[in-house]
Amino acid sequence: MENLSRRGVLSLGVALGLVGVADSAKAWAWPSAGSVAGSGTGADPEYVWDDATDPLMATLIKNGSVPVINTAMKGWVNNGDPLPGGLPSALTAHLRQVNRLPSWADQAKLTRAADFNRRRDTYLFMLYGLGSGIMSTVIPREARSVYWSAGGADMQDRAAKTFTFGYDLSQLKAFEPTGQFVVTANKTRLVHAAVRHLLPQSPHWTSGADQDIPISAADILVTFHSLGTYVHSKLTEWKIPFSAEDQEAFLHSWQVALHLLGVPDEYIPKTWAAAHAQSAQVLTPILTPTTEGVALAEDLLGLTAQIDLGVTRGFLNEFVRHVLSDEVGDWLGLRRDYVAAALVRTAWPAYIRFREGLSPIMPGTFYMVDQFIRALAMLFLNKGSSGTTTPITIPTGNRPG
Repeated sequence: MENLSRRGVLSLGVALGLVGVADSAKAWAWPSAGSVAGSGTGADPEYVWDDATDPLMATLIKNGSVPVINTAMKGWVNNGDPLPGGLPSALTAHLRQVNRLPSWADQAKLTRAADFNRRRDTYLFMLYGLGSGIMSTVIPREARSVYWSAGGADMQDRAAKTFTFGYDLSQLKAFEPTGQFVVTANKTRLVHAAVRHLLPQSPHWTSGADQDIPISAADILVTFHSLGTYVHSKLTEWKIPFSAEDQEAFLHSWQVALHLLGVPDEYIPKTWAAAHAQSAQVLTPILTPTTEGVALAEDLLGLTAQIDLGVTRGFLNEFVRHVLSDEVGDWLGLRRDYVAAALVRTAWPAYIRFREGLSPIMPGTFYMVDQFIRALAMLFLNKGSSGTTTPITIPTGNRPG
């Protein structure tokens, strides 16, 4: 698979709403003055990992503590819950340090972000699920890391755990004691540290890797831009009402999330302008297909065969093309369905206009689209059945060869 040409990068950046595309070969140049810290060392986040968590998790994996940890943490759910008993003392001490909001967190903004997520959950489900979720398969490092880690062997479970992160972030009380996101973020941080230790032991991963250790701070920023920055772009493109206060609050929830995942504050964008400038450097130029990514995309889209989404696979393929681009659709080998494409082009804008009160006429496709969104959310959230979200657990190995 060949990398994008300069023209291809520009056209794809425009299609995804990520403008101002930078040169993919350019060294780290994003100014830390645009971060929540306001200053920094200027070090390339490509070579920054998680010094507070990585050595600890490597030791816990080596001494066989992970199964006991997973059992102990199963009941640790709400932010206000005490730390679970039965954990190794070093892990308990670590969690006491990181299981808290940063000093700069603004609870009023987080509350507003939660309300925004509630009001816009329909669009967020679609964009996170079929936009960001499929975009992740054309982010080479992310695709390879997911495919060759333990979670790559069961994509339905892996997708459900990923969706759990986004779902908990979007809940009304996500950052409050009765919410769950702070705990979810801490569990995810431990998983990242485990994967950093385990993946370099996989000959399958190392044979195609362009880094010695996966999931650097830069990689986490790339993932943020494929989620938060991408969603910000698409909501703006679709002309969804998005006040300045809502935009600021939405960004703030992601700023806190990045901090909880262990990203140093000097790399966390302070404004959407800074976020888009960073995205132009670290995300858009690297998008390209890989063998692993194509397989993952088919796995993710193939999950729909296990639950009635109320639409055809052709509609699903064309919606992905609509929210990402035909170029991405071609990379992933998504078979064209021109009847479905015409339906998407007319049904989705009509659906938005009606939902936003811009049209008094309910489109005939309203019910179909609405049920599709609900079923898609249910599929990724809990495998198409009722119940709680899928628990996040620390892996002990990689994908079997």
